Amino acid sequence: MIETITHFKVPVDREERSVCLGPDGSVAEVSRLLRMISGRWKLPILFRLFAEPSMRTLQMKRDIPGISQKMLTQHLKELEKDRLIERKDFGEQPPRVEYQLTDSGRNLMPVLMAAREFSRRHSAQGEVKQ
Repeated sequence: MIETITHFKVPVDREERSVCLGPDGSVAEVSRLLRMISGRWKLPILFRLFAEPSMRTLQMKRDIPGISQKMLTQHLKELEKDRLIERKDFGEQPPRVEYQLTDSGRNLMPVLMAAREFSRRHSAQGEVKQ
């Protein structure tokens, strides 16, 4: 029998629950991550920057169908604030700005790829009817 990995269990003891449920617990950390990537356009932006090491705003707007300039700018600012992407201003005229993943953003990508694989496998097992 395969031994269970203990850090995936939710502690039963009231004092140990803070490990999962406390303000710095697992639930809080995962919730913070979900907040960082929530938004209709954040995942497409992250995946485009993963595929292309550095991109300009106009190129991203062309590559992500349906995104408006306002939403692209807003999500880029939020992702930059959360330190998942970085903005590189070349200080030229006309202005030239490029975006790329930070180390944190690159470290997040295997997690997102694992989520993608989970979704593929889960949907292959049959759609859940509501």
